Parts: sequence; structure tokens; C-alpha cells
Amino acid sequence: MTGAETTALVAAGAALVVAVAAAVRTFGLSRKLSAIPEGGDVFEAIRGLDRDLTGVESAITEMRPVVESLSRRMPGAIRHAAVVAYDAHSDQAGRLSRSIALLNERHDGLVVTLLAGRQETLFFSKMIRKGIGTEPLSPEEQEAVDQAAGL
Repeated sequence: MTGAETTALVAAGAALVVAVAAAVRTFGLSRKLSAIPEGGDVFEAIRGLDRDLTGVESAITEMRPVVESLSRRMPGAIRHAAVVAYDAHSDQAGRLSRSIALLNERHDGLVVTLLAGRQETLFFSKMIRKGIGTEPLSPEEQEAVDQAAGL
């Protein structure tokens, strides 16, 4: 490659860089210009934005008590659940009995047990405080509580 060819190649590369920079700058300016209203009344556009902002601020003010109420109640909401299926009676198969644990984020809640038998189904419920039953739990109930608590 001769010196003239190299010079031409460098000049072409520089022209390409300048053209790309100009295109990027033109794109940026066109984005800025698109923000100006078609009628050209910038002040009316600003007043419209101010009205919109006032509406948003009042909506936030109205929602604040609702959000605060939900925030206070969230720790008590059921957040964790688990179900353990098993055979409660040796003469019956099919894992028809269930222990269901329903806990909040503090691991308070209850465990509900349904013991399915041939003639009847028994229903029990026990309170749970910090992951521990307020009365003795069966192994299946404890398993449901442990699963719900992520233990």
C-alpha cells in the first residue's frame, strides 16, 4: 500500500467517525425537539405537566393511609402453608388424612388436621406460636408446621 492510499484510508476512516458522531448528535437533538409541543407553546405544556403532577400528588396522598394500613397488617397475614398427607389408620390406605399448617411471617397461625376414617372424618385445629404448638402436635402436624416454616 502506498503512502497516498494510506492517507486516503485514514481520511475515509476519519470521515466515517465524523459522520457517525454527527448522526448520534442529530438523533439526540431530534429527541429533545420531540419534547416541544407541536403548537410550540412550551409554557402551556409546562402548565399541563404541573396539573398532571398535582393530580399524581393528590392520588399518592389518598393512597398513603391504605398503604400504611396494609403495612401494619402484613405481619399477621398468612404467608406460609404446607400440607402433609398420610394414612391415619392402619386399616386404610390412600393417604386420605391431612395436616395443613397456615403461618404468618412470625410463624404464628394454626394447623388443621383431618383424620379420614371408614365411617367418619375427624377434624382438629391447634394454634401455633413462633412455630410451636400451644398444645402437643402429632408428628404429622409438626411436619406440616416445619414445612410451612421452611425448616
